[in-house]
Amino acid sequence: MKLFYALFRRRNMPNGNIHTGKHRIYKEPTIRDVIKLKNQFEIEEKNMFLLRHSYLTPEQSRGHARALGKNEANFIKTKTKQRPFYDNVTIESRLSHLRVNEGWD
Repeated sequence: MKLFYALFRRRNMPNGNIHTGKHRIYKEPTIRDVIKLKNQFEIEEKNMFLLRHSYLTPEQSRGHARALGKNEANFIKTKTKQRPFYDNVTIESRLSHLRVNEGWD
């Protein structure tokens, strides 16, 4: 029976790979697919409209970071940031794992 199904299946299938090439099987678009594509185009058009007609003019948006003092605030934050400082670290403690093959004296 399994041989029959294998041979019977081949008669209704296209030649070669069913996912690529000129004999591929593709899904027919449905109404749902068309509506989804239309919605995606509408969203994209709204986004492009907002990008084309921005809220601020280029002259207004040029110096807003300077007017808010963001550069100075970031500079002060990086200067006052606490950095870990280890006073008991030596070269010997860092490289002690390399002393495995040393023999006992």
